[in-house]
Amino acid sequence: MDPIGRLGWMQIDACDPLRLAGFWSTVLGMPVSESPLGDPAHYVGLEAAADDLVVSFQRVPEEKTGKNRLHLDIEVSDVDAAQAAIEAIGGRRLPMADYHQYGFSWRQMADPEGNEFCLIYAAA
Repeated sequence: MDPIGRLGWMQIDACDPLRLAGFWSTVLGMPVSESPLGDPAHYVGLEAAADDLVVSFQRVPEEKTGKNRLHLDIEVSDVDAAQAAIEAIGGRRLPMADYHQYGFSWRQMADPEGNEFCLIYAAA
């Protein structure tokens, strides 16, 4: 079956897209694009390798108010070290225990604007 389209970008709403792009650039090891769109920047992307999904941040006027309906899962080899590194750049752990199901373990985190994401690591 031929696809209708292809996934090109994953947009993340942000009050300060440059700041959030910098945070996620450090987490994912993907440089911030040198060509943000708008003044002040309204769209800021992370550079992706060929054929990879582009993660982009778009300026919105409102702050986050509820739970994400879509989130990133970040695979890590050392969850405690990853948590410490994320907290050092402005993220935080959410106040809940790690989950262990179906052979996976994950820890819930939030970026500097409160967007939830999970650190995925080998089940104990």
